Amino acid sequence: MIQRANPYLYGMRVALIFLILFCSISGARAQSEVLARNFFDQGEFEKSLKTYEQLLKENPQNTSYFFGLVESHQQLENFTKAKELLREKLNNSANNPTLLIELGHNYELQQNTERAEQFYTEALSAVDARPNYAYSIARTFQKYSLLKNAAETYEKAMQLNNELNYNLQLARIYGEQGKTEEMFKNYLELIEANPDFFSIANREFGKYISADPSTEANIAFRRLLLTKLQQNPSLLYNEMLSWLFIQEQEYLKAFSQEKAIYRRSDKSLQSILNLAVMAREAEDYDAAIEIVNYVIVKAPSENIVLQGNQFLLKMQLENEDENVYSEVEKRYSELLEQFGTGLNTLALQIDFANFLAFKQDEKDEAIALLKELSEQANRDFDKAMIKLALADILVLQEKFNEALIYYSQVQNLVKNDEISQNARFKVAKTSYFKGDFKWAKQQLDVLKSSTSQLIANDAMELSLLIEDNSIEDSTQTALKKYARADLLDFQEKNLEAIQLLGEILNLHKGEKIEDEALLKQALLFEETGQPEGAEKNYLAIIQNFNTDILADNAHYYLAELYANELQNLEKAKEYYEQIIFNFADSIYFVEARKKYRELRGDYQETP
Repeated sequence: MIQRANPYLYGMRVALIFLILFCSISGARAQSEVLARNFFDQGEFEKSLKTYEQLLKENPQNTSYFFGLVESHQQLENFTKAKELLREKLNNSANNPTLLIELGHNYELQQNTERAEQFYTEALSAVDARPNYAYSIARTFQKYSLLKNAAETYEKAMQLNNELNYNLQLARIYGEQGKTEEMFKNYLELIEANPDFFSIANREFGKYISADPSTEANIAFRRLLLTKLQQNPSLLYNEMLSWLFIQEQEYLKAFSQEKAIYRRSDKSLQSILNLAVMAREAEDYDAAIEIVNYVIVKAPSENIVLQGNQFLLKMQLENEDENVYSEVEKRYSELLEQFGTGLNTLALQIDFANFLAFKQDEKDEAIALLKELSEQANRDFDKAMIKLALADILVLQEKFNEALIYYSQVQNLVKNDEISQNARFKVAKTSYFKGDFKWAKQQLDVLKSSTSQLIANDAMELSLLIEDNSIEDSTQTALKKYARADLLDFQEKNLEAIQLLGEILNLHKGEKIEDEALLKQALLFEETGQPEGAEKNYLAIIQNFNTDILADNAHYYLAELYANELQNLEKAKEYYEQIIFNFADSIYFVEARKKYRELRGDYQETP
């Protein structure tokens, strides 16, 4: 008996064969298109022309193939053939106005500017009848950097049809043309229509606004915002002015705007607190203090009052002025008397313990305070924070084994928290301090993949330090001395650390540790007010280790030293520039480029 074929299965096979054939053809065509573009990009225009001709023959409606063919003819100076192709396309596409621009460009390539302008004018006039064509016409003008024509296209369309909105496109064009005031006006219109757009527009503003309030862009933007605020006292303009003043590092002016926002809205004090943090990071301590004092007065809760006072105490200690220590200790005591020594002041008490241990050398009193606080703690997070502080003080006392126990307990208490990763890093660092480099490196290699980028970077740097200085010297003599200097730095015995690093540089010259010791000592020179010593070390790294891993660090720190301490802006500019040209993959690249442009007076970036 003859079996009949299943019609369903037969149909499936046919469909599958068709699909395979279709995919094969599509894949081959895609490969040919890539090949044509590669020929074009490499200047092999005869080959790109032939490939595009074949592709267009197979798929006559594909505009990408068509323009690839036209461009190939133009590169070969076959302008007449390019014109014929464009004319034919124009006649077969209901007079698409973008093709008029293509024809104009074809004449411009032949230096026939007058004829080109005729086609550009004709394309622009098409907007009169069809304003909705403006986008495609303007985009084609932009394709050939005809920004004036593109702007006119958008402007005309918006005049003819008030429902059209090309403010974003116009703003970008104005920016490219250097018309900063017109650009800002257009962005402001967009933000007024949709305030949520401000966060997006900020990225564009950042290309023009600099830290120098006297630049043309800053002046234009500030003038526009102040005028707008006078005409319409909207909080939106206060927010934008605050943002502008922050970019200019005018924190008290930004504070005035933030106060206005706070008084006239239901917003919290958080943005004002954030402003205080920014002022502190910029070392504008007077502004930070004034801002925080305002927060303390206006605070709706004791918790914010407490945080504000903590903030003020930390700022006092950042100046490294031992004359304020007795005053700071008194203030800690007053706050603890006012708010109590319960868990509500846990963060304040940990800060106080650190102050006693690290600044006043009252380690036993600090440990007693933390152990008493630990007896009250119920939450694992609170216990972890207390144990972490205890372990740090034990490292300060060089009781490494006991510290390691506490750090391990922290990891068990908060396994999935960043504090756990921090504790693990401190386990590695403590092992490194005590000379157990093998165990330290094992821990550090695990932490290289930490979710905290800061911890991952620190782990990688310390792991590399151990590895580099264990290969040539199996006894690790220089590394042990360096770890000791690192510990002295942690213990805030800076002068002793500088002296030991000097010993390393004398006895281990030419060894792997030399550039690390130079950098470490330079940073300590800066901390102890010895900028000339720091300068000498950075220059030594640049001269002798310019291809090593710390070269970009030395360039950046030296540029910063010249800019901020030694007041040599030309030298600062020189070393920022070297980072830009020689260390493009450096973590300091973006900041160095920004600071170099500010020093050079080049405050505007091309979008």
